Amino acid sequence: MARTNEWAGKVMALVKSGNTAAAIAQIKVAPSVKDLRAFQTALVVGKLSGKWRDLDAAVNENLALLAAPRLHRSP
Repeated sequence: MARTNEWAGKVMALVKSGNTAAAIAQIKVAPSVKDLRAFQTALVVGKLSGKWRDLDAAVNENLALLAAPRLHRSP
């Protein structure tokens, strides 16, 4: 399993190359909230936050989904 910095760095490389569709797909399968927050911080530091609305929306939606407690888990 990739470490937090590695996952965020790989997704940032996708964003910087202009492949936001692939970055959004990776955001949807983010390993943890910690990884997604590291990516969000990298976006802010790289001054890329707010540049793509769909990317920001995907980050915010998936943060909410990962942070919410699970009501039911399948066996």
